[in-house]
Amino acid sequence: MGYFDVPEFDYTRYSNRQLAAVPLVVLAVALLVLTGSFLATGAPVQLGMDFAGGSELTVQTTSSEAEIAQAFDEEPESVQAVTAPDTDNQYIIQFTSTDLSSLSEQAEANLAQDGSAAVVQEERTISESFGAQTQQTALLGIAAAFLGMSVLAFLLFRTFVPSIAIVLSAFSDLVIPLAFMTITGISLSLGTVAALLMLIGYSVDSDILLNNQVLRRQGDFYESTLQATRTGVTMTVTSMAAMLVMGVAAWLFGVELLASIGIILFVGLAADLMNTYMLNLSLLRWYKFHGVRS
Repeated sequence: MGYFDVPEFDYTRYSNRQLAAVPLVVLAVALLVLTGSFLATGAPVQLGMDFAGGSELTVQTTSSEAEIAQAFDEEPESVQAVTAPDTDNQYIIQFTSTDLSSLSEQAEANLAQDGSAAVVQEERTISESFGAQTQQTALLGIAAAFLGMSVLAFLLFRTFVPSIAIVLSAFSDLVIPLAFMTITGISLSLGTVAALLMLIGYSVDSDILLNNQVLRRQGDFYESTLQATRTGVTMTVTSMAAMLVMGVAAWLFGVELLASIGIILFVGLAADLMNTYMLNLSLLRWYKFHGVRS
C-alpha cells in the first residue's frame, strides 16, 4: 500500500509578511481578471445556458463535430458528443438563440448525409428571464453558504483574527477558481456552482482543523502546526488526486460538465493548500505571538 509522507516545512525561515505575500498576490491577480472580464463582457465569468438562456438540441447524425458547427446560421456555443451506451452518433448542441423551430429545421436540412436526414431526438430551451432568475437563486445560495460559514467561524473561535483568517481563505478559495474559469472559458452553470459550494466546505474543513489544533491544543505552536499540516495536507492532496482523475476521465469520455467540475475542484483545492498553510497560518502566528487578544 502506498504511503504519503507530508514533508516538514520550516516556517521559522519566513516572516508573516513573506508567507502572506504569495496568496495575497494570487488573490489580487484573480480579482483583476474577474474585474477585467466584468468590464469587458458585463459578467465576471462566462455564463452557461442555465443562467444566460438559450436552446439545446440532441441530434443523431453521422456528421463530424466540425460539420455540425458549420450547419447552422448561428454558431453553436458548444457541440458535445454523447458517450452513453446505445447513443452512437448523438451530439448535444447548445445555442444562445431560443428559436428552436428554426434550429431544428436547419439541423434536419443541413446535416443530411448519405441520403438520410439528421434526427432531432430532443430539444430544450431556457428563456433569458428564467435564466436570470436561476442565476440570482444560485448566487444567493453561494452568498448564504459563505455567510453561514463566516458565522460558524466566529461562533467557534469568538475572536477576530482567527475567524477572519478562515473567511479570507475561503473567499480566496472561491475567487481563484472563478478567475481560472474566466481564463479557460469554463462557463458558470448549475453544475459548476455546485463545485464552488463544495469548495466552501473543503475550505472550512482545512482551516478549522488548523485553527483548532493551533489555538486549542496545548504545546508548541510549530508542533501543533505540523500535526495539523500532516492531517490537512494528506486529506487535501488525496481529494485533489481524486478530482484530477475524475476530470481527466470525464474529458476523455466527452462528459464536459463533469470534467469542468473536476478541474474546478482541483484548482480550488490547490488554492486551499496555499491559503490555509500560508495566508491563514501567517495570521494565526501573528495572533499567537504578537496579536492583542481580548
